[in-house]
Amino acid sequence: MQRRTFSALTLGALTSLPFTPALAQAGFKEGTDYYKLSQAVPTETAKGKIEVLEFFWYNCPHCNAFEPALSAWSKKLPKDVELKRVPVRFRAEFEPQQRAFYVLEALGKVEELQAKMFAAIHTEHQTLTSLEPLQGWAEKNGIPKKQFTDVFNSFSVIGKARRAAQLQEQFKVEGVPALGVAGKFYVDGSLAGSMDRALQIVDFLVGEVRKGR
Repeated sequence: MQRRTFSALTLGALTSLPFTPALAQAGFKEGTDYYKLSQAVPTETAKGKIEVLEFFWYNCPHCNAFEPALSAWSKKLPKDVELKRVPVRFRAEFEPQQRAFYVLEALGKVEELQAKMFAAIHTEHQTLTSLEPLQGWAEKNGIPKKQFTDVFNSFSVIGKARRAAQLQEQFKVEGVPALGVAGKFYVDGSLAGSMDRALQIVDFLVGEVRKGR
């Protein structure tokens, strides 16, 4: 989903483009396939870990389409790579979904319920953009309303949502899904040509970080 246009045209088409051996052999070029941030962003991982961020929005159809591939990729990550999801806030009304994600994270429910949240929105066509419907969805998925609400309104969750918006600005995210690597590199479907290829580029960049580049 593009930040300024909110068009359904670009990344949806790009995700279907093939990743060909010729492209792989040609290598990945800074400024073309990905870019390096002019100012590095501090990471929040343990020493020796390489942080990969996924910027997403629950209502974005391209993020929904990317979720299975990202989930499969994440299960095969080397021990020195840590994936973190970052819900974006392109407009103020995105904040309830941002906070909902951090409620799931705080309760250890992301792996169990992330795909279910996407399915509720994109398959079941539920409107989950404010607290009340989010409470109802949470209750149906085993999270008591009071518990969900208390965590949703907690200082910690509000702070994490603000930090997510800050990261989004620091990485200059213009559309989702997008990926940040080690606080230094940024790639999205528009740059890479497809999100499958974006994951290939992330693997390449992780290797570059290991080399100290």
